[in-house]
Amino acid sequence: MQTPLQSNPPLTPAQQAMVALWEEHIQGEFTTRSTEDTLATMVEDAEVIHIPTLTGGAGKAQLREFYGQHFIPKMPPDTENLLLSRTVGADRIVDELLLRFTHTVQMDWILPGIPPTGKRVEVPLVVCVQFREGKMACEHIYLDQASILVQLGLLDAARLPVVGIEQARKMLDPTVPANRLIERADQRR
Repeated sequence: MQTPLQSNPPLTPAQQAMVALWEEHIQGEFTTRSTEDTLATMVEDAEVIHIPTLTGGAGKAQLREFYGQHFIPKMPPDTENLLLSRTVGADRIVDELLLRFTHTVQMDWILPGIPPTGKRVEVPLVVCVQFREGKMACEHIYLDQASILVQLGLLDAARLPVVGIEQARKMLDPTVPANRLIERADQRR
């Protein structure tokens, strides 16, 4: 385990290339909003899966439809991804992010079938990206769907062991109290 005084070893040229390609991919998704720029960063048989909703695709034909019809045009204009941490390995990157948006459009990729609520959402997520042959081969996105549904008013956090925006707040502020759900459960006993 590293102490706070130790620094991470510098990235190898191969790791630097992975980071640059991953950042180019993210730029295609969220900045230029270009399906073709996004796909240019990926191998032909690449796979993308948003774990809680099983949205994405396998292979460039499916991904072209997904990015072009269901992801890029279904992104609220105020969407932000705040990088919290990044781990770079030999053939993969794992990013811990805070996703923020106002639900002003129907978001097929994360909230299929849910009309816009106009509510603000902040949710931590983890993206695991694997590389092969100098391109992205696999992207798995993990996030807490229940937290999003609580924030949109579609799930009652008072009746279930789930939280809403408190997840995001805790990620940014370690002084936010932990164990509130345990305390609530103890009070109900």
